[in-house]
Amino acid sequence: MSPKLTEEQLNSIKRVHFIGIGGSGMYPLAQIFHSKGYEITGSDNNETETLEAVRKLGIKVFLGQKAENIEGAELIIYTAAIMADNPELIAAKASDAIVCERAEILGVITSWYENAVCVCGTHGKTTTSSMITEIFVDANEDISCVIGGKLPSIGGSGRSGSSQTMICEACEFEDHFLKLYPDCAVILNVDADHLEYFKTIENIIKSFHKFAEMATKAVIYNGDDANTLKAVEGISGKQLITFGWDKKNDYSAEIVKKEGLVTTFKVFFKGDEVAEMEINVPGDHNVLNALAAIAAARYSGLDFAAAAKGLSNFHGAIRRFQLIDKVGGVTIVDDYAHHPKEIEVTLRAAKGLDFKRVWAVFQPLTYSRTEILMDDFARALEIADISVITDIMGSREKNIHGIYSEMLGEKTANAVWFDTPHEIADMQTAEQKEKNFAECVDYIVKNCEAGDIVITLGCGDVYKLAKMLAAKLK
Repeated sequence: MSPKLTEEQLNSIKRVHFIGIGGSGMYPLAQIFHSKGYEITGSDNNETETLEAVRKLGIKVFLGQKAENIEGAELIIYTAAIMADNPELIAAKASDAIVCERAEILGVITSWYENAVCVCGTHGKTTTSSMITEIFVDANEDISCVIGGKLPSIGGSGRSGSSQTMICEACEFEDHFLKLYPDCAVILNVDADHLEYFKTIENIIKSFHKFAEMATKAVIYNGDDANTLKAVEGISGKQLITFGWDKKNDYSAEIVKKEGLVTTFKVFFKGDEVAEMEINVPGDHNVLNALAAIAAARYSGLDFAAAAKGLSNFHGAIRRFQLIDKVGGVTIVDDYAHHPKEIEVTLRAAKGLDFKRVWAVFQPLTYSRTEILMDDFARALEIADISVITDIMGSREKNIHGIYSEMLGEKTANAVWFDTPHEIADMQTAEQKEKNFAECVDYIVKNCEAGDIVITLGCGDVYKLAKMLAAKLK
């Protein structure tokens, strides 16, 4: 195994290679390294819009992952989604280059800043970190950021700025957030997820506690969430700031009205009304995300007016209740929700809007998560009027337990799915996936009606299905 990366080594390195450069977590790191003058190359298996953006930076991208792609690289960065038998990763570990997982590199980067605001939580990380970023950008603050989704105002999922503030999405997956160096930790909520790693909710709470302990200056947390309160028990020696619906929190909110996708709410600080603000993303959960963003912005030196301006200009990160198109009276929306709780919140928000029927088109990610949370997924999907379930996207896993989408479909009362022979589904080829998506699209086109909303859900590439649907309806 190659040695761990030190800051001194990072300063002496010139050539960096990213295995999986098109990933949402890798692209912003590539942006930051590129802005610092490093020579960057990268590889990925599938052509995406992100790869187009990478190439526009002047970065050489190899389509397909081969051992020779790493030649000349002094530092090789890979993601957790890269499997052990990946030819580039095998070649990297056998080379003289320093080889690091993405989370370790992100940790090094956060240590460069005096005010690293790291946003964690089982749900809402990308939206909240995007809200905070929007507030700072609209206030003309030259910040750096690494967020898990694309934000239109910065043209991607990250940027490199000159100030000492960095906004960083902090993911709990396999304790990756414990490799960061947070000055201010923002904890949105703590729920049961990634149980293939954590095993129990108690272990998840312990990890969030460790993360809160790591914050050098402040912890901003959801004062209404029972698991979050357990996670911050015993934390001291730093500023503790709470947000939530209850007026006992430092920051609280009261919804004034909802019109379409716009929610107007009053903001209270220590019980006193201080402002009225609006957000252009639906759902009460996004008011809580906005409160966390307000608290983080004010902690970092901005005022309520700056927070109000940024939030009013925020229309969602890409793949967070993102409007794809309206065709023939059918509204098509795409959302990254991939945990049962996230799906539940997203579908309830949609049901609260003025649509005839809500369609949920869900792409499960990984066999282990689908198996462990299958009953919860079924209950969440039943909130929709009709659910369409695609084949499972295996990602970093092999299907060792024989888990297929039909198993989830059979548990979901309102579900439709299309049988792909198991041996073909397990191959996870681009052709197989496109055929499965096409079957789903054909069914929706034949059965949807004007006034319906169709929401594609999942953290894989189900957004492609949303665009296929829009094209087919036209």
